[in-house]
Amino acid sequence: MTPIKTTLLRMILILGLAVLLGGEAFFGYRLYKLSAEQEQIKEDYSLSNSITFGIFSVDEWRDKIAAIINPQIHDFTLSPEQKKAMQAQVEQALHGLVNKAVAKINKPQKTLGGKLKKLAFNSMVNTDDIQAQVPSFARTIIAKVSSPVSTNRLKDIASAKVGQLELQTYDSTAEANQQITRYVYGKYHVSNAADYDKVINSRLATIRTVTYNYAYAMLGCVLAALALWWLMRKQAHLQTILFVMSLVYALLLLLVGIGTAIVEVDARIRSLNFTLLGQKVDFENQVLFFQRKSLWGVVETLISQSKPDAIVVGSLILLFVIVLPVLRMIAKGIHIVSSKKFAGSGIVRYLAFEAAKWDMADVMVVGILMTYIGLNGILKSQLSSLNIHSGGLTTVTENNSSLQPGYIIFVGYVVYTAVLSAIFKRTMGDGQIRKKQYRRAAVVTS
Repeated sequence: MTPIKTTLLRMILILGLAVLLGGEAFFGYRLYKLSAEQEQIKEDYSLSNSITFGIFSVDEWRDKIAAIINPQIHDFTLSPEQKKAMQAQVEQALHGLVNKAVAKINKPQKTLGGKLKKLAFNSMVNTDDIQAQVPSFARTIIAKVSSPVSTNRLKDIASAKVGQLELQTYDSTAEANQQITRYVYGKYHVSNAADYDKVINSRLATIRTVTYNYAYAMLGCVLAALALWWLMRKQAHLQTILFVMSLVYALLLLLVGIGTAIVEVDARIRSLNFTLLGQKVDFENQVLFFQRKSLWGVVETLISQSKPDAIVVGSLILLFVIVLPVLRMIAKGIHIVSSKKFAGSGIVRYLAFEAAKWDMADVMVVGILMTYIGLNGILKSQLSSLNIHSGGLTTVTENNSSLQPGYIIFVGYVVYTAVLSAIFKRTMGDGQIRKKQYRRAAVVTS
């Protein structure tokens, strides 16, 4: 091949790889930004719908119960059946009162005054006549109690007592809940809970679809680069460019993989409802627990702990999953592009060829997956015990935990670097490419 064709082919290859690299960088950047936006939206939603401000809030229970009792008081009326039952109870009470009074007067008297009172009562009062008048007395009492004036007075007394209980029943969550509600409603430009849920769910559904598309697009760029390498595998003078650019591809995958969320834990009570005084009391979307972490976020969380064991674990993950892979890629690049003397130095060769046994990125992939499977199983088991369908109480739980696009990118990085390592050892490790390049250069010069 002539020098002009060689140069032209090299330029075309660099241009193609640069376009693919630019696409990978763009998709990775958008994936990172959208993942951060999704995390912020979910944090806002989990905070505003936290179980602390719902099922565990005394204020919330007070408001819901008061909303049921106050209309009941306002609409209170006595039905004919209730009036009849009340009259029977009043008659029974009056009969008992008369009998008790007569028995007290007729008991043996020791004083002269008591004996005279007893004699006068028995001679002037007919107990049977009093007992016969009890029903009319009871009807008069019930009519007076059930009159509009008396009913309104009773309603006012009951409402005042309920209001007094409302003022005495409170906790410290009301003010915080109001501030959070005003903040999220203003942030998402809504005025009520229904619109808030609609906006949040719509945005999350859109972001979820787009982030996965960006993740697959990143991996598509990498696969296209590998395919281009396969097509150029017989062009020895292009192998250096291909490998150096491939290292940049791998570095981008690693950065996006460690900076984007890899796992999300979302446990909530979707609905809790029961019937009180004929009215339905319900709580919707009560978030029990929410956490969303990237690999870098896990490291930061562990290192920021005050426990020595957590700091050690975080430091080991940082060293063997993040720092060492970056150093190994740099060492491979140095080995390819630098002079023979510098490329053959002990540190460069060790990092490029022998440090693979300390690279724990592949172990981390399995560890994340096993942790997710175990945690997801525990959550499902615990949430299933909260599902209640008995009598008037119904509780439905929901587990929205899932692996995130960051995990897909990190797995793609591990697979991609494994392929690069195999190619590197086969073509670069023993200096074959260098020899081929030198021979090619000699032929072109001659």
